[in-house]
Amino acid sequence: MHLKSAPFSVSFYALILQFYAIKRCQKRLARNQGGIVWHTQGSGKSLTMVWLTKWILENITGARVLIITDREELDDQIEKIFTGVDLQIARSKSSDDLLNLLNNYDSRLMCSLIHKFGRRTGEVSDLDYEKYVEELKKTIPVGFSVKDKVFVFVDECHRTNSGKLHLAMKSIMPDSVFIGFTGTPLLKVDKEQKTTATLFGGFIHTYKFDQAVRDGVVLDLRYEARNVPKEVSSKDKIDAWFEAKTKGLMPKATAALKEKWATLQQLYSSKDRLEKIALDIIFDFETKQRLCDGRGNALLVAGSIAEACRYYEIFQEKNFKNCAIVSSYKPNRGELRTDFSSITEDSENWKKQKAYLKMLGYDPDVSVEDDDFYKKIEAFEKRVKDMFVDEPANMQLLIVVDKLLTGFDAPPCTYLYIDKPMHDHGLFQAICRVNRLDGDDKEFGYVVDYKELFGDLKDAVNSYTGNALSGFDEEDISGLLKNKLEEGKKRFEFLLQELETLTDDVEYPRDQLAFKHFFCGESGTVDPDNDHDFAKLRSKMYKLVSSLARAYADLKPAFDDVGYSKEEQEKYNRLVKEYVDLKDEIGLSSGDFIDLKQYDSAMRHLIDNYISASDSEKLGDMENFTLLAYIQKKQEEDLKNGNSESDKKHKSAQPNVAETIENNIRRKIIEKTPVNPKYYQKMSELFQTLIDERKEEVASYKEMLEKYAGLVIQVENPEENNSHPEAIRTSQALCALYDNFGEDEEYALALHKAVLDTKQDHFRGDLIKERQIKGGIYRVVQKYMNKAERDEQMATVEKIYEIVKEQAEY
Repeated sequence: MHLKSAPFSVSFYALILQFYAIKRCQKRLARNQGGIVWHTQGSGKSLTMVWLTKWILENITGARVLIITDREELDDQIEKIFTGVDLQIARSKSSDDLLNLLNNYDSRLMCSLIHKFGRRTGEVSDLDYEKYVEELKKTIPVGFSVKDKVFVFVDECHRTNSGKLHLAMKSIMPDSVFIGFTGTPLLKVDKEQKTTATLFGGFIHTYKFDQAVRDGVVLDLRYEARNVPKEVSSKDKIDAWFEAKTKGLMPKATAALKEKWATLQQLYSSKDRLEKIALDIIFDFETKQRLCDGRGNALLVAGSIAEACRYYEIFQEKNFKNCAIVSSYKPNRGELRTDFSSITEDSENWKKQKAYLKMLGYDPDVSVEDDDFYKKIEAFEKRVKDMFVDEPANMQLLIVVDKLLTGFDAPPCTYLYIDKPMHDHGLFQAICRVNRLDGDDKEFGYVVDYKELFGDLKDAVNSYTGNALSGFDEEDISGLLKNKLEEGKKRFEFLLQELETLTDDVEYPRDQLAFKHFFCGESGTVDPDNDHDFAKLRSKMYKLVSSLARAYADLKPAFDDVGYSKEEQEKYNRLVKEYVDLKDEIGLSSGDFIDLKQYDSAMRHLIDNYISASDSEKLGDMENFTLLAYIQKKQEEDLKNGNSESDKKHKSAQPNVAETIENNIRRKIIEKTPVNPKYYQKMSELFQTLIDERKEEVASYKEMLEKYAGLVIQVENPEENNSHPEAIRTSQALCALYDNFGEDEEYALALHKAVLDTKQDHFRGDLIKERQIKGGIYRVVQKYMNKAERDEQMATVEKIYEIVKEQAEY
C-alpha cells in the first residue's frame, strides 16, 4: 500500500504496530468477521483507518467503506484526513442522504454521523427497541438495499454503539462487516447488557498508553495539585443575610435552599476563589516554558457553563484577552423571558447570555434572535478552535466544560487546568488533550488539578496501561443482569407497598382535599406552630416517592423481562404518576417546595462576598516524576502486597473526597430538618463545617501525595536510596526485583541477568519472545525455590514477568 502524503507524525515502531494491526484486520475481514482495534489516544488510529481502507478498496472486489462518528468535529476530521491522502470521501448531510449513498453504487468511501441512523428530530430513544426499529424502517425508501459489500468503521465505538444503535445499524446493513475503533477501556456494560467486545467480536489489535509513551508516539504527563484555601469571612453577616432573604419560608423549603447552596461546589464557585485560579493561570503564562513564548497554550475545565462564563469575565477584567469559552451553551429566549431573579440582579441564565454576547462582540443589553445567536456561536467556536491549533499565541486559553475533552487534537496544548470533578475514561480522555507531540521543546503534558483528583487520575491511567482489558465474562454479565433485575423488581414493589401503607388511613373519597388534610392538617393548609408530626409524615412521603420514581425509571424498560403483564404495566404506570403528582401537590400546598431559582442572586451575593480565598498552594512535591512512573511503582506495590487489578475489578470506586464531604453535610441537613428545624439553623455553620472538613481532607491529600512522591523518587533515583544494597542501587529494575521478591540481593541479581540474557527487542506482546524471557526466569526460580511445587514456581514466574515488562530499561 502506498500513501502519497499522509498527514501523520508517528515513530517507525508505531508504524510497524499499525502494519500488524492491518494484517490482523485483513484476516478477520477475509472471514467476514468484525472486531475492535484499540489505540490509545494519539497513537495512530486514523493512520490504521486510512491504510485499512486503502487495502479493502484495492483488494476486495465490490467493497465499500462507511466510517461512522458521533460528533461533527470527528466527521470533519475524517473528511480532511482522507482527502489529504487523495481518497475521495462522500459525506452524508442527512439521514435521507446516507440512505441514498448506501442505495446506489456511486461512492466507494463514505462518512456519516451516528445520529443519522436515528430519528430526524433528535437522539435515539432509550425505550422499546422493537418500536424504534419499526419507526426507523419506515424512513427507508421502497426498494432500498445496500449495494455491494460495505465495511463499517465505527469510530469511538465504546460510546457510538450502544446495543440499540448497533442493532439498528445491523437492521439497515445486515450483511456488512463492523470494525470498531476506540481509545477507551471496554469494561462497561450498556443498557442492552452487551459489552463493546461482544457487539463487535473481540479485539483485533491493542496499543496501550504506556506503550505509546515508551515509543514516543505521545508524551508522558506531569501532575501538580493546587489548593485554594477558603475562609468564612463574616459569620454574622452570612446569617443575617440568609435569615432576611428566607423570612416566611417553611422549614422544609429552607432546608431545600440550604441543601442546594451548602455544597463544596458552591463554595468552589465563589468569585474570590475563581479570581485566585485565574491569577494562577495568568502567572503561568508569564513564567512557564511554552506558555510564555507563545508556542503552547492551555485548556481550563470549569465545573459548569455558569462558572466558565464567570472565569471568562474575570480573565477579561484582568486584561487576559486571548481566551474564549467553548461549551454546549445554547441560548433560549423563551427560557429567559420567565427566568426572573430580582429587579436589581440578573439570573444565572441572563449572566451566561450576557457573557456570550460580550464574547461575540454584541452589546449585552441588545436582544438577539436565538437562531442567529446560535449560528454566531457555532462560527465563533470554529474560529477560536482553529486559532487554538494554528495560532497558539493568539488563542492562549480555551475555557471548556464538556466539549473538546475528547477527540480534539491540538498539538500546542501543553497545560490542562482542571476545576471540575472528573472520573474514569472521561478524565483520561481529558488529560490526553495535552500529550500530543509538538516539537522538541514540548517534553511533557502538564495537568494542574484544583479538585484533588489524583486517586481518580491514577485509576484512569492504570486502566489504560497493563490492566485495561480485564473486563467481565459474558456469564458474569448474565448473572449480574439477572440479579440486578430481580433486586430492582423487589425494591420497586416494596416501595409501592410502603406508600400504600403510609396513605392507608387517608379518608374517603381519598380525593385531593383528603390527602391535603392527611399531610397538612384539618384545614388542608399548614399551621407552622403545630406542624411537627405532619412535617415528619410529609418528609417520609417525599422520600418514598423520590425513591419510587428512581426505581421505576430503572425498571420500566425491563417490565417485559421481569414478567409484568400489559395490565400490570398500565397499573404501575398509573400508580407511579399518581404518587409523583401527589408529592408535587402536597409540596406546593404545604409550602415545602419553592422555586429555588428566585433565591439564586441572593445566595450568589452571599457566597461571593463572604467566602474569601487565599493564593493557591502547591500540594506535594511531584515535579520530578511522571504519572507513568507512579503507576509503575503502584503496580509493584500491589504485586508485593498481593493486590491485583483483577481482585478489584468488581468493586466500586471510592467516592471522590469532595463528594464524601458534601454528602455528609447533605445527609445532616436532610436528617435533621424538618424533624429538628433548629439544627444547623445558621448558614454560616454549614459553610464553616464544609471548610473545616475540607481542610482536614486537603492535609491528608497532601500527605498522600508526599508519600507517593517519596516512593517514586526512590525508584527514579535508586542510587540515593540507602535501603538498597550498593549492587542493587545501580538499576531501577534491580530495585523492583529486590523489593518485590524477598529483598534477596543474590536472587535479584540472578533474575536481572536472566532477563538481560534472554530478552529481545520489542518483546512485549510477542508470545514467543515473552516465552524466552519466562524460560530464563523459570530457571532462576527453580534454583531459589527448589522446595516449592511447580504451580507455585510458575505463579512466581508470572509475577516476576509482570514487573519485568514494566521496566523501561528492559
